[in-house]
This record gives sequence, C-alpha cells and structure tokens, in this order.
Amino acid sequence: MKAVVVGCGIMGRTHARNWSSVPGVELAAVCDMDKELAEKTALANGTKAYTSFEEMLAAEQPDIVSVCVPTYLHKPLVLMAAQAGVHVVCEKPIAPSLKDAEEMIAACRLNNVRLFIAHVVRFFPSYKDLAAKVRAGIIGDPGVMHTKRIGGHPGRAKSWYYDEEKSGGVILDLLIHDIDYMRSVFGEAESVFAMKRTTEALDYALVTLRYKNGAIANLEGYWGYPGPFTTAVEFAGTKGILRFHSDDAVSLRVHTARSSDEERPRVAVPKSPAYHDPYYYELEHFAECLRNGSEPVVSTGDAYKAMEIAFAAMASAQTGQPVRLDTDAHGLKGGVPHV
Repeated sequence: MKAVVVGCGIMGRTHARNWSSVPGVELAAVCDMDKELAEKTALANGTKAYTSFEEMLAAEQPDIVSVCVPTYLHKPLVLMAAQAGVHVVCEKPIAPSLKDAEEMIAACRLNNVRLFIAHVVRFFPSYKDLAAKVRAGIIGDPGVMHTKRIGGHPGRAKSWYYDEEKSGGVILDLLIHDIDYMRSVFGEAESVFAMKRTTEALDYALVTLRYKNGAIANLEGYWGYPGPFTTAVEFAGTKGILRFHSDDAVSLRVHTARSSDEERPRVAVPKSPAYHDPYYYELEHFAECLRNGSEPVVSTGDAYKAMEIAFAAMASAQTGQPVRLDTDAHGLKGGVPHV
C-alpha cells in the first residue's frame, strides 16, 4: 500500500513518520507549498518531496493520502483525492463548516473511496482503558465527568488559528477531541451549554453536556496556557472515581509566562508512554480497515456528529442559553450524515 502526506507542519510530519513504520505501507511522498519544508520532511523519512498536490497524485498514484493542511484547506484537497480514486485520512475537524463536511463525505462516497477522520484520542491507551472500565461498570452509574485539554495558543505559530471562520477556535479545533471521546463512551447527549472567552492572548471554553440519565460532562479547553500541553479526564460514578492526568508523574511544576522575545509555542502533539505513539495506532488501524473492508473505530458519522455538537456549543456560548441536541438534526439519523 502506498501512502502520501500533504501538509508538512507538525501533524504532517507526525503522519509521515508513522506511515513509514506501519507494516505493509510505503511512504511514497510528502507535499507542501513550502519547498524547503517538504524536502526536509522527505529527507527525514527517506521519501520524495513535491510542492504540487496534483503532481504528487498523478506521479505516485497512491492508495491513501493523509490530509494534514489547515482546516479551511481540507475540502479542496479531499475532493481532489476522491476524484483521483485515492482513500483519505483527514485531520480533525473534517472542515470549518457542516456544509463543507457534507460535501466531502458525499464526494468520497460518490467516488467509492474511504474517508477516515483522525480523532486520535480514541487511540490513546489511557483513554481507551478508561472508556473500557466505565463501560464495564467499574464506577457504577456515571454521574459527573470532567475533561481538560490546555496548552499554548497555536495562533502564535500559525495565524490562521485566530480566524474562527478558518479554525473554529478552541471548541471546534481542540475540544472536539473530548466531545468525540465522551460521545464514544456515553452516546448522545440531550443538551449542551457553553461559556467562552476569547482575547488576543487566549481562547477559553467550558462546555457542559447533559445526558438523558442525568449524568453531566464538563469539558474544559484553553489556548493560551503558559505551561506545557496538558490533558486530564475524570469519571465519577456511584461506585467510585477513575482519573487520568498527563502530569501525574511530575511532583513539582512551576509555570511562568513567556516573555515577548521568547520562541513562541508551536502546535502541541500530546505524548503517550506506549511503545508506539497513538498516531501510529490510528494509521495502522485505518490501513487495516482498507485491507479488510472493516469499519473504523471513528466513522465519518461520528466525526460529523462531533462537529454538530461543537457548533451547538459555539451557539450556546454566543447566546448564553443551553442548546438541545436533536440526533436527527442536519440530516443525521443515528449519527450518520445522509448527503
């Protein structure tokens, strides 16, 4: 199987490195408009560099492409790949709007290619283990859940993050990880309420999901945190509590604000203590789905529904009112978009 990567930023380099390690997959090429960056990434992974996506598709005729460009550029590249008959791994979120996401899903179906959306949190060993324990009833009936996902502001390295029409801000770009994860554990929520504060230095959101059984999930996302990228999750139920915190191994933490002349933080890639990083397991899973025709852990319907909830949270933050979540809204039925 031949894989290629378009976009050689941090996520593109992460995909390239891991495709190079997946058994039965050849990393045939990488592509970026920045020639120097493309060549550097190609050299690091022993492959070819292109600056034209069309040229790379025509010359390499890959089986699958990882689309790792900014969110607002996903759609044209996914459509181009679909028309060329190439399967797609697309970084989350699918697109900056539900309409664009629907068109991308429809184009892949029309051209009989698979579209995989890279919600990598599902592949983190700690998060998988927590979800399995909750489903097994270890904590009894869940009552209150908390997640945290905080780090430096990516807009300091990539200015397009400041434009919500392009990135969706902290809710659509960052908190969508935990929105998808909680949905994978508990299914559909019935309502969402959100609070959000945005300045040039920070983008902060607190999203509360309420489930039909009365359980509540509080999801916290923060761009602009002066310390390292940090994640946490806690499940509290009638029989106990399950917790994970990425900083648990550190006994003393001192975080100071960066001065204006310090190197700005880059887009964070969460770490994992596993033998392979979660991005490897994610890509290995997608490759296996292509080989045997099986359904991925994260479907396009799952990814689309996570976008719906994110947009509902954004609407709630604007109005100050909770938003009801209708599982049949926006063409959804049972979590699968009909387009």
